[in-house]
Amino acid sequence: MSSREQILAAVKQHQPEASVLPSLEGLSGSMPGTLEAYRKVLEGLGGSLFEVKDEKEIPALLAEHYPHVQRIIAIGSNERAWINEDPHLLENVDMAVVPGQWGVAENGAVWLTEQEVQVRVLPFICQHLAIVLPKSRILPTMHEAYEKIGAPQNGFGVFIAGPSKTADIEQSLVLGAHGAKSLVVFITEA
Repeated sequence: MSSREQILAAVKQHQPEASVLPSLEGLSGSMPGTLEAYRKVLEGLGGSLFEVKDEKEIPALLAEHYPHVQRIIAIGSNERAWINEDPHLLENVDMAVVPGQWGVAENGAVWLTEQEVQVRVLPFICQHLAIVLPKSRILPTMHEAYEKIGAPQNGFGVFIAGPSKTADIEQSLVLGAHGAKSLVVFITEA
C-alpha cells in the first residue's frame, strides 16, 4: 500500500458520524424582497437600475447612458454568430446584455447560469455588463435564492453583484479589476 493509499484509508476510517444539517429557519433576517430594497443595495455597490416595461426600451437607454460603446452583444438578439467564437475574440465587447434568473435584495446580486449566458467568459470579459431581470424574480436573501436554485442544473452558475472592483493595492479603488467596470440591471414588468 502506497503512502497516499495509507493516508486516504486513515482519513476514511476516522470520519465523524453524519449529522442532520441545522435548520435555517429564522436566519433569513428581515430584508424585504422588494424592488426598492434591491435598488438601494445595488446602487450602494456602484451599480445602476432602470425599470422598463419592455426589453425593447433597453437599446435606447444604453445609447443614452453608454454612448461610447461600440460592440454590444445582447443575448436573445438575432445576431448569434459570436456564440461559437473563440472566447478570446470577445475581448473587445464593450457591453454585454444578458438575462438573469434571480436577484437578491440583501446583497444586490443576480444569479446567472451558462444556460442564459451561453459563453461563460462573457460577463467577465466585457467592459460593461447589463442584466435583464423580471421584477417578480427578486428575492430577499441568499438563503431563499439557494432554495430556488436548488441542486445545480447547469454546468456553470454565478452570482454577480455590482461592478468589479478592488482596493487591495495601496488602498486605491480600481474598477474592472476582474470583471466589468459597470453593472446596470434592467428590471422588467414580466
